Parts: sequence; C-alpha cells; structure tokens
Amino acid sequence: MMTRLALKGLVAAPHTPFATDGALNLAIVEKQAEQFLKNGISVAFIASSTGESHSLKTEERRTLAARWMEVAHGTPLKVIVHVGSNCLADAHTLAAHAQQIGALAIAALAPSYFKPRSVAGLIDCCAEIASGAPYLPFYFYDIPALTGVSLSMSDFLAQGKERIPNLNGIKWTNPDLYAYQLCRNMAGTFDMPWGNDEYMLAALALGSQSAVGSTYNFAAPIYHRLLKAFDAGDLEAARQEQLRSVRVVQTLSNYGYMGATKSLMKMLGVDVGPARLPNTNLTATQVTALRQDLEHLGFFYWIKQ
Repeated sequence: MMTRLALKGLVAAPHTPFATDGALNLAIVEKQAEQFLKNGISVAFIASSTGESHSLKTEERRTLAARWMEVAHGTPLKVIVHVGSNCLADAHTLAAHAQQIGALAIAALAPSYFKPRSVAGLIDCCAEIASGAPYLPFYFYDIPALTGVSLSMSDFLAQGKERIPNLNGIKWTNPDLYAYQLCRNMAGTFDMPWGNDEYMLAALALGSQSAVGSTYNFAAPIYHRLLKAFDAGDLEAARQEQLRSVRVVQTLSNYGYMGATKSLMKMLGVDVGPARLPNTNLTATQVTALRQDLEHLGFFYWIKQ
C-alpha cells in the first residue's frame, strides 16, 4: 500500500549538472545536496523543469536519479523523482526505477507534443505512468505555461482518485489561485505543493503547507524568512521578502532564466555547468553584468541574513 505524503516547507528543484562538453557531471550532485542541507532543505525534486528533464536521455535520467539516491543515503535528504515524458512507456519505466531505488515519491507533467485534450485523457496518461510505481505517492505536475495542457484540476483529482490509487496530489505550477482553492478544499486528502516561487505568500494565505521551486537552490534564506514572518503574522515583513523574490526572478529572467540561474549557482560555488539547448547560456560579459545587477539589488546580502 502507498503511504500518503504531506510535504512541508521548501522543496528544491535542482539543476541537472553538466560538464563543459555537455555530459552529465554527477560529481556535483554531492555539492548540491550539501548546499540544500546547509540551507534547511530536506527534499529535492529532481529532473524537473529546472533539471531540464526533456533534454535528458532516459538512461541519463535513470543515472541521475540513482546518483541522487546514493548521495542522499544516510542523510536527512529525501528525493522526489520527476518521471514525466512525451513517451509514456519511458515515463512508466522511470517510475518503476524510482520505486526500485527508494525515492520518496514520483511526479509527472503532461505529454506536451501530442497533448491530452480532456481530463479523461490526462487521467489515462497519468494512470499509465503511476502504475509503474504503485507503492510511491504520485503527483501530477501542473505547469500549463510549458506543457500547453490546461484542464480542470479539481475534475482531475475527483475522477483520477478512482483510476490512480497512488494519486497523492498536484505539484501546482499554475498562477490560478481560484482553481488552487477548489483543489485544496476537495473532499479527500490531496497534497498541493505550490510551484510558483514569486507567488508564495498568496499561496500561504490560502493554506499552502509546502513549495517546490527552482529559486530555493540559491535563495532559500529569503523564503525561510518569508515563512517565518507569515507564521508570526508579520505580513509587512513577509511582503518584503516576497518582493525580493520577485526582483531576483525578474533580474535572472532578463538574461534568460535557465542560463542565468546556472551562472548564479557557479557564483555561489556550486558549478552545475551549462544549460543544454534549446536553453541558452550567458556570455562572459553577461555573467559579469548579471553579478553586478545582483550586487546592486542586494541579493548576496539577502541570502546571508
């Protein structure tokens, strides 16, 4: 039987580390894990959008997951493996592998080339994937801005729980707070980790208990302060931290988010290498400019507080 999972606090979505020649650089995973634990993060959500999953071969994804589990062994760090793929057979295989190596849970976004056109079609896809790991909690990863799949998530949960016995909830990377409330307040127990870092405060006000995101790789202290301020009822302080988050994301996005965040990780001593095409990387001049922009913003001070 699958044991239900309720995530708490910050869950970081790490970059997949590459060498300069584009090959996996698995030696860096240990540094990534060490940084997470140092920054109060005990769950990693690997091979997600931040992890460039769609730019990885299936075997690379298996190797990456195995390495994360090896590094996490004996530490407080737990690993959720994103297994989604345009090929459902590959996703099923990745799910089975995640269960075999002892992952905490699996997640999958919708196929995004040939798209499911109905809730029933999406449930069929997710049932095929989740059946590969029947003893692990399964999260649907809702990110319509990237997949182009925008369906009723409350209908998905209501209908999907019958077809997907290990359906645990939704990794919600969708700015629709209206729909988020409907899902959070449905009958039954579903976990709804928030996936929009720049909107965290709004989600907390609606009852969110956890958040999965890319910026927790390099800006976790900002969000820890936000959570602490919210819990203390200090909304003004919480708003200040959320605005810092927005300004950091805005600055990075000006340079191309994936390449900029990978450059930032190198600045922080965790060299996760370049991004793979179709994502792009910064020139040396742009890296210098990015550092200057972040210094002017106060970023390096914010993450030391």
